[in-house]
Amino acid sequence: MNTLTGVNKGAGRMAVVALLAVVSLLLSACGSHPPVPPGDRSAGPDYNYVIGPGDTMEIFVWGNPELTTTGIVRPDGKFTTRLVEDLPASGRTSTELARDIEKAYGEYVRQPVVSVIVNGFVGIPEQQVRVVGEATTPSSVPYRQHMTLLDLMIAVGGMTEFASGNSSVLVRTHGGQQQSFSVRLDDLLKKGDISANLALMPGDIVIISESWF
Repeated sequence: MNTLTGVNKGAGRMAVVALLAVVSLLLSACGSHPPVPPGDRSAGPDYNYVIGPGDTMEIFVWGNPELTTTGIVRPDGKFTTRLVEDLPASGRTSTELARDIEKAYGEYVRQPVVSVIVNGFVGIPEQQVRVVGEATTPSSVPYRQHMTLLDLMIAVGGMTEFASGNSSVLVRTHGGQQQSFSVRLDDLLKKGDISANLALMPGDIVIISESWF
């Protein structure tokens, strides 16, 4: 019995040592990401919003109120109006889609004038900012001009009590290459350190780490 107990204790110690080694490795990996370069912290990009699946739109046809309609872009990225079915909408700007509809309506209406008004935004993945891990509400958020890390955290309701905010990572694709940067969410949200805030870019992913202790 004593021999068996000794074996169990030895195995338990080895398991604890192995667990601590894994935790240490993970923590060191989390801390290995460089901060976001100063030039990328304050200047968000100029961009044109493009329509994505799930967007809500109003199609306004001047002088033809019976053709004015609203609807949602289908998951396949297409949209059906009162006259034309299965118009490709995803990946188009509202102006481009309006010209496409005018061309299609030209077969039925003399010189149609169309405006597309997007009033419910989802966007395409390349123009979303995503938060995963220990966010209160992990989700995809449509990027908007001048969006910052603080804006994003407000949109997802902050972090859970299990989050290790200063071990979190920002994943950004630039020039076809994916890069990872450290972010200081604890400093920003708990200490009010505005220097930890930074400008986001379309397609950014924020991974909020879990605290191990």
